Amino acid sequence: MMAAPASRRTARSLRTLACIALAATGLLAAAAMAAGTDAQRARFRQAYAAAQQGGDAWRAQATGLEQYVLFPYLEAAALEHDLRTLDRARVEAYLARYPGLIPAADLRRDFLGELARRKDWTTFTAMYQPGLGDSLSCFALQARLARNEPLVFERDLAELWKKPNLPNACDPVIAAAHDQGLLTADRLWARIQTAAEAGKGGTVASLAPWLPPSDVPAAQRIGQALNDPAGALRDAADWPDTPRHRQALTLALQRMARKQSTAADAAWQSLGPRFTLSEQQRGAVENALALFHATDFDESALSRLAALAPGAQTDATREWRVRVALAREDWAAALTALDALSEAQKDDGEWRYFRAVVLAKLGRQEQAQALFRSVAEEATYFGFLAADRVNTAYAICPASMATDETREAALLSDSGLDRAFELYAVGLQKFARREWAAALAGRDSDTRRLAADLAFRKGWYDRAVFGLSSGDALRLYEQRFPLARQDGVVEQSSQAGIEAPWAYAIIRAESAWMSDARSGADARGLMQLLPGTAELVARRNGLAWSGGESLYEPTTNIVLGTRYLAQMAARYNGAPWLASAAYNAGPNRVDQWVSARGGLAPDLFVASIPFKETREYVARVMAFAVIYDWRLNGNALSLSSRMTPIGSAYALPTSGAVRKPVSCPSPAVAKPTPPSPPAVIEPAPAAASSAPSPDEPRQ
Repeated sequence: MMAAPASRRTARSLRTLACIALAATGLLAAAAMAAGTDAQRARFRQAYAAAQQGGDAWRAQATGLEQYVLFPYLEAAALEHDLRTLDRARVEAYLARYPGLIPAADLRRDFLGELARRKDWTTFTAMYQPGLGDSLSCFALQARLARNEPLVFERDLAELWKKPNLPNACDPVIAAAHDQGLLTADRLWARIQTAAEAGKGGTVASLAPWLPPSDVPAAQRIGQALNDPAGALRDAADWPDTPRHRQALTLALQRMARKQSTAADAAWQSLGPRFTLSEQQRGAVENALALFHATDFDESALSRLAALAPGAQTDATREWRVRVALAREDWAAALTALDALSEAQKDDGEWRYFRAVVLAKLGRQEQAQALFRSVAEEATYFGFLAADRVNTAYAICPASMATDETREAALLSDSGLDRAFELYAVGLQKFARREWAAALAGRDSDTRRLAADLAFRKGWYDRAVFGLSSGDALRLYEQRFPLARQDGVVEQSSQAGIEAPWAYAIIRAESAWMSDARSGADARGLMQLLPGTAELVARRNGLAWSGGESLYEPTTNIVLGTRYLAQMAARYNGAPWLASAAYNAGPNRVDQWVSARGGLAPDLFVASIPFKETREYVARVMAFAVIYDWRLNGNALSLSSRMTPIGSAYALPTSGAVRKPVSCPSPAVAKPTPPSPPAVIEPAPAAASSAPSPDEPRQ
């Protein structure tokens, strides 16, 4: 290949230098802008507080902020407060000034809701846009009805009809569709089936009266099976043996098994012979009974699970067959159950670890050691436990982000990310996350990772945690497990008498560093404390208490959260793993499990926890504690030493404690942490102090 002419090479070099200079200038400008926004942010906070009271008083406090990137949020806040008195002109003027912005979209949506409340269907129709949610879709249909326009099922209702639950705004539309004769029996039954599969008994009950009279009882019984399975099973002896009554019986038995497996078993014995259930229905009932007898650790659980027909087995029943055998320390049965797992399950680190445990118990040491060494190559809870079994270093292979100043400068100049970072800086985190998601929608993975690293450097840690959650990014431990010493975790943990790595792990597992996190049970802040619990902890420790809102302040949350952790640890002889279980599921639940299975080794005990959420939570926290220990100290206390046997005292490590080295196994790239398995049908705790969970609580 011929070399490029010198003049061309010179020109190219000059262009490269110009690009670098431009990028550097952009970075310097961005840094200068950030350094000069403290006054703007302080003024914005004052103006925003005033804007939230409505009216125009905020404008005086916003003088000089007209070019500030968050200025549109001020007027939007005032307009949202004054929604009941707004007219179309003011709203449309705002929408015209700020098209495409999130506060503009919110204002349109909320003003449309207000117009629907006023029943101003003319203005509503003029301003309505499709795709704003089911409520507004149904309000748009109400507007059509107000103009005496008939509904067309395929055009107006077909998509809504597929949903198991609809907002109240749809009730008049559905009633009108019924009155117009659009809700045929086939359509009603189709939606009843959808609702039944989703467990929405209320929807079934609302639709049942519109069926032909001969169909009403069956639909009502399907609704009863969902809403009151015990009552349905009491009444089922008088039901006719029809296909839909068989469906109702199957649903009632499945729901009852979840609540009271023994009562469901008795009902099945008496009612099963009366109904000619299909093989699939019988399998579904047997599956539920076996599964929930297993989570109750009944004597018959293992034999029930083993006896399930192949078509009635699921990943959940196969796993619980292993868990019950492990809890009984029946090693031969456990190995048989492990062999019965699906191929995908067998590859999971949990079951590879327990296969090694079982093989060791059966005297097959060579196989066990080889399997332990394989699992130990993973930076997971089971990988760390396996490394302790074979006395090898923990396989943590950190990586670092490659710098790309040009792309970074481009990201910093992105208006959407600029708004996101500023919203985070002024404390409007929910808006910040929405701007973040909108700005990065459709971006490539490298751009998203660079943005997550930028967020980390700005102290917005939860964006790094969520943005670096797959593939090689799992090795970015600095960003994924931030230390954030400025919030006082180390100091407060020391004062509370607990280990800082454990406190960090709880924060990481509970909120992923979202200081404004709030669960469905009203647990708040970094360590997800319930206000009532936090008040009691404050009183017990002689600490100031300023109400539930103070839990969103990181320092306050950490002070109280570390004391509550210490309280839980004291209840369980200092054991952080048991205290973690209590932190998630509540101490009363843990006391019940300890009473029933307190003689098990810690790893077997965790495997036998009936709640999937708590089981995975304990494993996650204990693994995170190892990683944070390594981040703080360069090595880590062994996971096994933190998981003391139930009843044994756990002492805080001293300066001379034996610590585990950390190394990267060959090949140099460690296996990434596998994703959590899909949720299965098994009990989960009602929210106690934990962050919101994607799994629906099951009692």
